[in-house]
Amino acid sequence: MASMRAGLAGRLFGAQALVVFTGAITLALVAAAVGPTIFRRHLAQISGQVDAEANRHVEQAYASASTVSFGIALLVALAAALAVSAYVARRVARPVRQLAAATADIAEGRYTAQVQAPRLGGEFDTVAASFNAMAARLADVEQTRRRMLADLGHELRTPVATIEAYLDAAEDGVAVDDEDTLSVLRNQTARLRRLTDDIAAVSRAEDRRGDLHLVRISPADLVRAAVTAVRPRYAMNGVILTEKIASDLCDIDADPERIGQVLGNLLDNALRHTPPGGSVIVIAGHHADGVRFTVADTGEGIAAEHLPHLFERFYRADAARDRGRGGSGIGLAIVRALVHEHGGRVAAHSEGLGTGATFHVTLPGAGIRSTAGEAPL
Repeated sequence: MASMRAGLAGRLFGAQALVVFTGAITLALVAAAVGPTIFRRHLAQISGQVDAEANRHVEQAYASASTVSFGIALLVALAAALAVSAYVARRVARPVRQLAAATADIAEGRYTAQVQAPRLGGEFDTVAASFNAMAARLADVEQTRRRMLADLGHELRTPVATIEAYLDAAEDGVAVDDEDTLSVLRNQTARLRRLTDDIAAVSRAEDRRGDLHLVRISPADLVRAAVTAVRPRYAMNGVILTEKIASDLCDIDADPERIGQVLGNLLDNALRHTPPGGSVIVIAGHHADGVRFTVADTGEGIAAEHLPHLFERFYRADAARDRGRGGSGIGLAIVRALVHEHGGRVAAHSEGLGTGATFHVTLPGAGIRSTAGEAPL
């Protein structure tokens, strides 16, 4: 009982019991004040004038019968009301206790905690669904964090080990050709610099510092500039690059450099995963929210389980790839951050391995700001 009184169930039960007792006392007082007067009036209307002794006996009989019947009815009603109150209090408190326990698990790092929908109304079900979604998101974030640390360790291990080996050789007096030594050290330090530059780039993009330089620009100009910049590399790798621009597209308010970076990253990603002889198409088309840019390739495709994680930092669909073949896993994270900063949406789609992949970027038309977020295709 002490634990019940201290908890939500005890408080709910106490509040409902107070209401019940208040109602019962009010009912008793009103009945005692009003009942006899009404009884006398009815008695006079039915029997006419009644002597005082008879009237006294009749009123005593009425009072006795009323007291007994009211007392029994009140006790039964109180018992029933308190039983229902106790049930309701426990029923309402149970999901709250479950939520509190699951919250404690989350606080201790156990992100698999879930709560069942209590079916006490839309509000409770919404809270349960939101909590489960939050827990799942935190689990994904934790998994990404662990993968990021593992990837960083992997990326740092090789250049650090190489530099350390040359330092050990120098300390041991082993003669090493100066040009070869400098070349190797330059390559490894350049690799470290690229990694730090990538981390800084995605951090700046995700900080949303509001340093966009928005201008009103034609989507066609953005597509043509992005295609022109990468066309030589596509030709060098034997991948066909085409563009398709719808007519009468509305202008957009965008930072040309940032959106150029978005399209450039998507085109780099498509080139990296499309073998020679394949093709990539860039489309600028109409959309209900403004303009949709599409980059579709005929390359390796993406397995379904990887699609929800493509825009996470350091995520690679093929963990066996190195930075040279698989990228750093940061380019698409930068794409998402920059698109969201413009109030747009980004999404990826693929039918599976060997079927190619399609990336959509939707930006609001000029003068329109939409809620940023990822949307399914």
